[in-house]
Amino acid sequence: MIKRHLSRKLLQAIQQYPIVSLTGPRQSGKTTLLRHTFSDYAYVSLEDPDLRAEAITDPRGFLEHLSSHVIIDEAQQAPDLFSYIQGIVDRTGQAGQFVLSGSQNFLLMEKISQSLAGRCAILHLMPFSLPELLAQKAMNPDQPGCTGPKPAMCPNLYDMLTTGFYPPIHDRKLSPPDWLANYYMSYIERDVRQITNVGDIEAFNRFVRLCAGRHGQILNMSSLAGDSGVSTVTVKRWLSILDTSFIIKLLRPHHKNFNKRLIKSPKLYFLDSGLLCYLLRIRNSEELQFHAMRGAIFEGWVISELYKNTLHQGLIPDLYYWRDSNGHEIDLLVDHGSQLIPIEIKSGQTLNSEFFRNLHYFQRLTGPTDTQPILVYGGDRASQYQGVNVIPWYNWR
Repeated sequence: MIKRHLSRKLLQAIQQYPIVSLTGPRQSGKTTLLRHTFSDYAYVSLEDPDLRAEAITDPRGFLEHLSSHVIIDEAQQAPDLFSYIQGIVDRTGQAGQFVLSGSQNFLLMEKISQSLAGRCAILHLMPFSLPELLAQKAMNPDQPGCTGPKPAMCPNLYDMLTTGFYPPIHDRKLSPPDWLANYYMSYIERDVRQITNVGDIEAFNRFVRLCAGRHGQILNMSSLAGDSGVSTVTVKRWLSILDTSFIIKLLRPHHKNFNKRLIKSPKLYFLDSGLLCYLLRIRNSEELQFHAMRGAIFEGWVISELYKNTLHQGLIPDLYYWRDSNGHEIDLLVDHGSQLIPIEIKSGQTLNSEFFRNLHYFQRLTGPTDTQPILVYGGDRASQYQGVNVIPWYNWR
């Protein structure tokens, strides 16, 4: 089993809270991680029709038959359980009684906020990060990137991006295009249809692929609605579900005004590069290398790596982009309150002075700081250039 960085936070949370909740996209490895981390806990899955029927029709009796330490998988399938769990933990006051997990994050979080607020540690497991695949330490969100030679087991950049990071592909050495096609059909369509009651699945398919074509772009709701043939209200609802399901990330613009008129719309990113390549019909690494969206796909991977590493340490990512009305843009801003880390992302393998132009412009606006700007690029040479920390893609860990 590939070690998950979130396991340390899980063990810490189970000592502090009566309930621990683990959410994340389907097939991100939640069940495997929980059963390995809490091997002495009983395990039930409400994907089982018999258990689900019992939990729905007799939630009190269902819980009485379980041990005091139990993992309940896909807990959102029996909504009434949450009120009874609340009564149990309020009565006993013991830490570590229940572990709840689910892939329909929207429904699970709704029930937790209604019944279990203040009693539950909420953690999120994403697909593998590059440091996990390389058996390396987790990225430090305060100081992202590292130094050192290229790891011996490091994959080819374009192979990595087209393969993606879902655990079954790596654990079972499956064909990425075949598995991703089944994943999309079996999980994304099923879950989103169940939550939003989508009637026209063809329109939804068209919508998701149009979103893929807008990966890395500033979101224009009206344009997306018109091209998808649905209303703006529907687009907002579908985007919200994809966002809370950890399929996409809407990267918000940074709110601080540096004496310039700022763009206020979010940018849309898919969180797994392999799924994105499947939706864009990019079949292999050779096609990606010369594809028009190569830069945007690489940019999304850099953002998703920092997002995953932050979540896997039990933290909430404060990630933004910045763009003014004159077209000056910083691809990624990490906000630590007292400091901002500006990060530019370029897929090119050869350093170019244009790569640094927006970073230097941003520095002139914000004034001197103790934080060194970062450039992550598709090349192989780490360096310092005009006050910028240049990080090769394989050191983005």
